[in-house]
Amino acid sequence: MLEKTTQMNLLYDFYGVMLTEKQRQFVELYYLDDLSLAEIAEQFAISRQAVHDNLKRAGAQLLEYEVKLRLVERFLRRKEIGQQVMELLSDVPEEKLAQLASLLDELIEE
Repeated sequence: MLEKTTQMNLLYDFYGVMLTEKQRQFVELYYLDDLSLAEIAEQFAISRQAVHDNLKRAGAQLLEYEVKLRLVERFLRRKEIGQQVMELLSDVPEEKLAQLASLLDELIEE
């Protein structure tokens, strides 16, 4: 269950603005604030099933956006590569790191 929550939170971070206001509210209350379906239903004076259906549709939309845009996939891949680079750099002498930093600064400035 934690994996599903983590996945939805990550997808929401990237694509949440593309959901309807109601979907955003339900996703935030359920996944971010950890409210139950019953608690959300009570707040909106609707059935638990209506909340469930809205969350299911919102989740499906978020997954569909990811299939098409792949922003989360790219983010996670870049993060993984960054960690690998940091591991490799941990073995590089300080002097070489300073030279590398200087070259990277030049590259960024161009």
